[in-house]
Amino acid sequence: MEAQYRNYGGDTSFSSLRVYLNSLSDTPSRFSRRAVSVSTSYDEMSRVRAVSGEQMRRTLRWYDLIGLGIGGMIGAGVFVTTGRASRLYAGPSIVVSYAIAGLCALLSAFCYTEFAVHLPVAGGAFSYIRITFGEFPAFITGANLIMDYVMSNAAVSRGFTAYLGSAFGISTSEWRFVVSGLPNGFNEIDPIAVTVVLAVTFIICYSTRESSKVNMILTALHIAFIVFVIVMGFWKGDVKNLTRPDNPDNPSGFFPFGASGVFNGAAMVYLSYIGYDAVSTMAEEVKDPVKDIPMGISGSVAIVIVLYCLMALSMSMLLPYDLIDAEAPYSAAFSKSEGWEWVTKVVGIGASFGILTSLLVAMLGQARYMCVIGRSRVIPTWFAKVHPKTSTPVNASAFLGIFTAALALFTDLNVLLNLVSIGTLFVFYMVANAVIFRRYVVVGYTKPWPTLSFLCLFTITSVFFTLVWQLAPPGPLRWFMLGASAVTAIAIVQIFHCVVPQAMIPEFWGVPLMPWTPCVSISLNIFLLGSLDAPSYIRFGFFSGLAVLVYVFYSVHASFDAEGDGSLYFKDMESLERINRSVLC
Repeated sequence: MEAQYRNYGGDTSFSSLRVYLNSLSDTPSRFSRRAVSVSTSYDEMSRVRAVSGEQMRRTLRWYDLIGLGIGGMIGAGVFVTTGRASRLYAGPSIVVSYAIAGLCALLSAFCYTEFAVHLPVAGGAFSYIRITFGEFPAFITGANLIMDYVMSNAAVSRGFTAYLGSAFGISTSEWRFVVSGLPNGFNEIDPIAVTVVLAVTFIICYSTRESSKVNMILTALHIAFIVFVIVMGFWKGDVKNLTRPDNPDNPSGFFPFGASGVFNGAAMVYLSYIGYDAVSTMAEEVKDPVKDIPMGISGSVAIVIVLYCLMALSMSMLLPYDLIDAEAPYSAAFSKSEGWEWVTKVVGIGASFGILTSLLVAMLGQARYMCVIGRSRVIPTWFAKVHPKTSTPVNASAFLGIFTAALALFTDLNVLLNLVSIGTLFVFYMVANAVIFRRYVVVGYTKPWPTLSFLCLFTITSVFFTLVWQLAPPGPLRWFMLGASAVTAIAIVQIFHCVVPQAMIPEFWGVPLMPWTPCVSISLNIFLLGSLDAPSYIRFGFFSGLAVLVYVFYSVHASFDAEGDGSLYFKDMESLERINRSVLC
């Protein structure tokens, strides 16, 4: 058995160029062996976790997770997204759009919660998909998530300079300097963005508990500013603006663009909820995962839903929807009112705090993703090491922090929200599929094909519904096709529910109304993916292709070698026994 793992001369795949080239010739067989190899929950929590050497300290409680969740979701983007969605799509019914998007986020959060309670490790979606669908799908998922995190964090840190400048009435150009000779888009040096990224990197390297305290303070200040803006909006607003446009030629009423406008608005504002997934990567550092994780993840989403709906309502009362500034709705609304210009500075300060909290939570999450990917041996295990004094993944945190700072220094990413969100929406879709597969399939005991067939059929039906919604011209035929596909999807779920029994019931916490809840999450995420533009899919295809190349030329050989020589899992028995005791407790 062991001979099938050996390279030429018994060396590892990377011991010399000759051996590596010979190993490449074996790539198809290695890929077929490793790509769909799944890990077990016990291995992820014990032997795989032991690769890091030291343990991450369990210091977080449910209120820490709620603070991290709120901090991760409520960033500066909501100050822009709300205005754009209201002006272009939903009008005053943007409030309903936020409620629908919040429901979608809550359903996805339920799927994350079931996995996080069952598997309280730092890997988040990477670990969930690895124990369900195998190493290769998990690697593609993790690689895209990390690239999304790094790119969006670099863009957000540069946005901090702009918002801070608006708060103090200073032009952004005064805080950046142009280097002649560099191409446009790469020639504006932003030292403030770099300083912010490196400061956050130092905090998350120093202590997770201290990071949580900093986040709680910043989040509390940000929420205070949001409440202030909401109160000002209700005080200065007019209820008539909820049904009356400024231009009588424009559609009127609370639903000026009908149901399609509400759902298109929901697709846009849903991106404001992205961020709670980073909380699941903190599961390994939670004192009582069974109690704290459900309260932390679901509680943070519920609070944010309320805040977002109140913000949308106050904005809709401030101005008729056809006068709302799509780029800076709150700042523009108050700046046009005599005596209220000072509120625009408050908005700038509040948005700055929002940037800091979202950046802190996102950088915590990206480091833990990288750490657990390193534990799986598909990237160097150097990234998996946990520092003995700080109990944090210092190597992964520092590497990604420096990488993010380098991008933020000179690259004007100008990344659209859609551009960095497609990877996250794809992961939400994968996690919802994974929670169904895990409930109905136990490897070695139940046949996977009925569940896989159901997931494929339901995905195809949801894609068809989305394509009809996006591409079909208005008319009776469009509504007939939409209704037919919706009825077909419901019938597919009901038949599966009646014919295929659940193979595993969660011991502690499970998604309610299985399989309906994750199926609604699947369909909504596909619907939202359908609303994104072509450049989003080009970026997703580019980075996915890059991840495939890394896996084919490095990762599959590294994990194959580790499996062959028995080092796929850590052999330090002292560390392993210590972690096993913590798992049993």
